[in-house]
Amino acid sequence: MLEQKPPLGTLTGRPKALPSALVSFRNREFRWFYVAMLGQMASMNMQLVVPGLLAFELTGSFAALGLMGLFGAVPLLLLSMFGGVLADRMPKRTVLQAGQLLSLLNSAVMSALVFFDLMSMEWIYLAALVQGIIWALMLPASQAIIPDIVGVDRLMNAVSLNFAGLNAMQLLAPVAAGLIISFAGFQWAFLAMASLYGMALAGLSRLTWQPANLASERGMTLRQLGVNGIEDIRQGLSYIRGDRLMFLLLSITFLSSIFAMSHLLLLPGYVADVFDGGGSKVGLMFSISATGSLVSMLGLAASPYRRRGILLLASMMVLGVGLLAFAQTSDYWTAAAIMLLIGVGTAMRQALTQGLLQEYTEQAFQGRVMAVFMQQWSILTFGTFVVGIAAEVVGVQPAFMALGIGLMLVTVAVYTFMPSIRRIN
Repeated sequence: MLEQKPPLGTLTGRPKALPSALVSFRNREFRWFYVAMLGQMASMNMQLVVPGLLAFELTGSFAALGLMGLFGAVPLLLLSMFGGVLADRMPKRTVLQAGQLLSLLNSAVMSALVFFDLMSMEWIYLAALVQGIIWALMLPASQAIIPDIVGVDRLMNAVSLNFAGLNAMQLLAPVAAGLIISFAGFQWAFLAMASLYGMALAGLSRLTWQPANLASERGMTLRQLGVNGIEDIRQGLSYIRGDRLMFLLLSITFLSSIFAMSHLLLLPGYVADVFDGGGSKVGLMFSISATGSLVSMLGLAASPYRRRGILLLASMMVLGVGLLAFAQTSDYWTAAAIMLLIGVGTAMRQALTQGLLQEYTEQAFQGRVMAVFMQQWSILTFGTFVVGIAAEVVGVQPAFMALGIGLMLVTVAVYTFMPSIRRIN
């Protein structure tokens, strides 16, 4: 394994009284990174509600939601590995700042279209495509920069806190989005999303700039990046194939993501169809899920690093059981209570997989490994398109039931046929 370079930040004396679960906040660089990520994650979580609810109001179709997800998935599938190359070959802060700025502009344009009564499904599909391109090129850097900031020793703590921030935004941002839509309209919701990307840009500006990981590549032009990108991707995939544990973890991620995450994109339509709910009910449902996620992430941040393989499989089973139970009820508040369980399983599965991958990945390949990890979102959205079609044919509750059963079967298969996963400590 290559030697890890020292983390960006230093442990300052001011927050020494912080409990062990928050130890990464003693690092100045991590604190500013966290501010930036809160802005980004808040806007991304609003995006789960705002375009989806707008699309459903315009069409009343689950297939339209699935197609919107498909437009976002194609760039993630085709370009995320190039995003990994950018993260390994260019300064990560620069990549993140460019992505935040373009995301801000995309949301601002959507706001203007609604303001001037020009919105149509074609614009929603185009915005999803553009945002998919931006995320494909930016998100690997947002994850690969964490080991640079905190080092390997505090990596699981920092990843858990990062997911805790994500879940806090899942708790607050959807409710805020629903309230803004209900009282002010979609145009102000999109404008709020643009403002949050501005907050992310401000936080990143305080982060210490660092050159690319590989010294030999620091002077590369964008044209040279394009020419050499294919070879960089080939080397990254070869590296993953050569590490059995990493290959298995990524395989489980892809295998389970369709069943474990498709509910996120279909939830706005589910709440509107089954519970006759508008923006506020959709936002509240996302927030309740995030409450379970937030609590579980704070627990993971404080816990010792033991039996993480079993914990990963347990989180997958909890999520599967939760989805199956969720699909059994037509009562909103019963479903909301079950969403706490779904939130726990969702967050634990994601954080444990990412933390383990980053812990075992050589620094030179962090961006490309995270790019492969992020491709679960493209697989998810392709799966959501299929599940959306199924929801049109058999109903959305049977479709959700199938997701839960599918994830439970995957978990049993992994436990039975991949013993090295359950032995991870």
